[in-house]
Amino acid sequence: MMLLSLALILMIGFLLSGLFKKLKLPGLLGMLLTGIMLGPYVMNQIHPQILTISSELRQIALIVILIRAGLALDLDDLKKVGRPALLMCIVPASFEIAAVTLLAPLFFKISYGEAAILGTVLAAVSPAVIVPRMLKLMENGYGKAKSIPQLVMAGASIDDIYVIILFTSFLEMYKGEDFRLSSLISVPAAVIIGLVIGVVGGAVLTWLFKKLHIRDTIKILIILSTAFVFVSAETLIKPYVPMSGLLAVMALGGMILNQHEVLAKRLSVKYSKIWVGAEMLLFVLVGAAVNITYIGKAGVMAAGLILAALIVRMSGVWICMLKTNLSPKEKLFCGIAYLPKATVQAAIGGIPLISGVAAGEVILAAAVIAIIITAPIGAIGIDLTWRKLLSK
Repeated sequence: MMLLSLALILMIGFLLSGLFKKLKLPGLLGMLLTGIMLGPYVMNQIHPQILTISSELRQIALIVILIRAGLALDLDDLKKVGRPALLMCIVPASFEIAAVTLLAPLFFKISYGEAAILGTVLAAVSPAVIVPRMLKLMENGYGKAKSIPQLVMAGASIDDIYVIILFTSFLEMYKGEDFRLSSLISVPAAVIIGLVIGVVGGAVLTWLFKKLHIRDTIKILIILSTAFVFVSAETLIKPYVPMSGLLAVMALGGMILNQHEVLAKRLSVKYSKIWVGAEMLLFVLVGAAVNITYIGKAGVMAAGLILAALIVRMSGVWICMLKTNLSPKEKLFCGIAYLPKATVQAAIGGIPLISGVAAGEVILAAAVIAIIITAPIGAIGIDLTWRKLLSK
């Protein structure tokens, strides 16, 4: 039965993805729809064992795209961006969390504490939607002169760390535990430690690949294995030392590019092929996590709240771009590129309900609606505007 489930995921996923592309819409919409249809809340055709390891499979897919991002992320380009890249990691998410915290009690009968938790669930952007599109821009040479794709990719990765740490802190406060300043201090610590570990790991692997004659296929597997160790290490050392495993993965790829550009470009092509299957699993399983029965419980009010918060988020992006050499069109593109949500919402949307938060059902419903609204808006927005708003 598990093999049948995998066959249905791939066959229907590729069919609907191709159909949506024919309609000039992002293929990921077809993948999400496949997951919703085959998932436990509609047709229930995905084997329980696949759903049990769904979060691990989604994480593997995310690791694949972040390695590929690192292999294309020139550190010199990122240095040129400077201040806006740092601001993009924190400011847009902070604006959206503040907007949801203030507005949610007006939309629903919930407390400000519950609204703050809801804000952190909604605020994280999706690297899985953003990164492949930014890589496409870089391959086509759009926005590259001003390092716009690099700016968006780097910001989106750290944005998630910041939001998840705030989510954990607000949830602890709600359950009666004190808010610790160390939680916020751990954000830059996690970023720095993740970058250092990734850079060291990348340097060691590059040295190894230069010394030993190894097939590129084996190099791919060695890099993947190292990335899995980084992400696992984050969980193991979390009680003692903050670290971003996913950022370490991206830094690993970036260091290989910095030390051995020819190899990085060869490996990037191979990872782009792996991503074809990984992307399918990722978005189908995100769709399978969407419980459509909750949509009616929040409905129009949640959609209104999400759209209002997105407008505030875009104003935060605009502030990050002040005093830069970006044109108004390029600033608008950065705002659009920072809209899509999917992976983090699917991962943490149900945690408040399990943890006994009174507004848990509302939070889960809003997370589901955020995926359904923002993933298409963000993906379609990027796909329709990059040629018009960015220069080649």
